[in-house]
Amino acid sequence: MALYEPIKGHEVDEEHRMADSVILNNSSKNVDDDDDVEMAIRVSKLRSAAPPNDAVSVATAYSHPEATSLPCSKVRHQQHHQLRLVSLDVFRGLTVVLMILVDEVGGLVPAINHAPWNGLTLADLVMPFFLFMVGVSLSLVYKKLSCRAIATKKALIRGLKLLALGLFLQGGFFHGIKELTFGVDIAKMRWMGILQRIAIGYLVAALCEIWLKGDGTVSSGSSLLKKYKLQLVMALMITVTYLLLLYGLHVPDWEYQISTGPSSAPKTFSVKCGVRGDTGPACNAVGMIDRKLLGLKHLYRRPIYSRTVQCSINSPDYGPLPADAPSWCQAPFDPEGLLSSLMAIVTCLVGLHYGHIINHFKDHRNRVLHWTISSTSLVVLGLALDLFGMHINKALYTFSYMCMTAGSAGIIFAGIYLMVDVCGYRRPTIVLEWMGKHALAIFVLVACNLFPVILHGFYWGKPQNNILTLIGIGK
Repeated sequence: MALYEPIKGHEVDEEHRMADSVILNNSSKNVDDDDDVEMAIRVSKLRSAAPPNDAVSVATAYSHPEATSLPCSKVRHQQHHQLRLVSLDVFRGLTVVLMILVDEVGGLVPAINHAPWNGLTLADLVMPFFLFMVGVSLSLVYKKLSCRAIATKKALIRGLKLLALGLFLQGGFFHGIKELTFGVDIAKMRWMGILQRIAIGYLVAALCEIWLKGDGTVSSGSSLLKKYKLQLVMALMITVTYLLLLYGLHVPDWEYQISTGPSSAPKTFSVKCGVRGDTGPACNAVGMIDRKLLGLKHLYRRPIYSRTVQCSINSPDYGPLPADAPSWCQAPFDPEGLLSSLMAIVTCLVGLHYGHIINHFKDHRNRVLHWTISSTSLVVLGLALDLFGMHINKALYTFSYMCMTAGSAGIIFAGIYLMVDVCGYRRPTIVLEWMGKHALAIFVLVACNLFPVILHGFYWGKPQNNILTLIGIGK
């Protein structure tokens, strides 16, 4: 293998980072962030005329031997272009494409839609892939810190911004493409959602990266684990807490109401539980905690388990209730609940570990080797846990689901890294790279139905005469 060396350069000022885009988009327009990625660059002949203390000249000469004669602005622009971890953008873009595919085609092809309860489908990979990339991005952003207090303040602000965006977009302001009414009914506002979960994972992972890392040097896999042992302890504590609550809490009987019409009294359903450690749709601790802390009216009203055989004659698709449907089939359940978000945080911490490998190992072979070992171990562990009864389940975000999806993310990321950053095949992935750089905007427009809602708002004569209804989307 050819010789690869890191770029040594200027100090990084975290105040200039494009913070909000780090969450779903690691593209920064500030060239001072070049050192965050510290890509392994093939060593070229270094001009002897370059002063050793000129960080820009030295760094550029590694990738552009002729660049020392260029103006400073062009040199820094080329340096930024070379040091970019393109594979992260491509992986993010691929996840965006996957998200759009399952959102638009999942209803027609239930096999790629979310699993009705236990199991793993294409759609079930989207959320953990985004969380994994959040962790990788954060390890690059917070590699160098001049002030932990300032970095903590900025991380808190960024997390709250994303949380507020999630509440606005997924809390009920846009009622959907089937109606033209807008505004938030506070009594029925959904508190949790995809962006809210990413905000929680981002914030905890950022604080761990800011405060919980050692000062030792890294020269091997064991020294890497030693340097970040406090982060590993945090991941272990969160996992143990989740498992104790999921399998240890007693779930009592509960009831909920369904509205039957504007002038009719709501219908009440009673759900019999009185169990501990159940992981079925009706009596799990994840749903109980959300009902107690968030309230039934603030949960997602179209639960994924309504596509199970017990609740749909068209299973695994939505459909009418069977004659002997259990009482819990129409009960609200939030797939991005409080307890399940604990394991989502662990997925971000796994992404941090993969980012640490980028920071501390500059040889492509070492990076891919460490990623492969970690990913394979997670996938094998996830499959083993599922085999022994801890089922892979997205709605509960079980530990086996976390292992399986995080390991899968690591394998795909390593493959993209080899293709794009090592072998240089960027042309076939240029569209994915662009989508990855604008992932948050695409998510807001497509996944949050903002673009369809805007189109649905234009009609002629009466609201039913709009583009989406005519082509069948708004029906």
